[in-house]
Amino acid sequence: MTSQPSDAASARTDPPYTADEATMLRAFLDYHRTTLRRKTAGLTREQLAVTHPPSTLTLAGLVKHLAFVEDWWLGEVLAGVPASPPFDDESIWEISPDWEMDSAVEDDPAELFGLWERIVATGDGRIDAALDSPTGLDTVAVRGNDKTGETATLRWILLHLIEEYARHNGHADLIRESIDGATGE
Repeated sequence: MTSQPSDAASARTDPPYTADEATMLRAFLDYHRTTLRRKTAGLTREQLAVTHPPSTLTLAGLVKHLAFVEDWWLGEVLAGVPASPPFDDESIWEISPDWEMDSAVEDDPAELFGLWERIVATGDGRIDAALDSPTGLDTVAVRGNDKTGETATLRWILLHLIEEYARHNGHADLIRESIDGATGE
């Protein structure tokens, strides 16, 4: 069985050169989300589980990790809501601190991508709600840093998500090239 991102879902729009800050940040986040879709499109479960030694990262692990990252930052931190399943089961983190990356190779690709797409859609709703508030990008997260108590703004969270995707898309590029030679940004 192959993964679910379609050619239509993988069509990518370059971020605009000029726009207001919120539009620009959303465009870059969407650009990087679509890049991940492109890097994982059309692969089988076995291909999604391939590593690029010496790293143990897999494309499946990156997809599930980025689902977790979005759920954490836009759900638990920004909105103050409990983690979404399967991330809400505290016992999984006792198995491995990298449970999401380690367990993803066992996931059915359709379910894995469904999880990621649902969390992205929910996160987009949370971003929209914050941007529609009077404070917009300056909306302060409900949950503070566990160590310092400092709280992030929506602006910081969006920049962090862009940074997460950009870094992991670089990993995805190397892994995908090792699978079938596919390259590109």
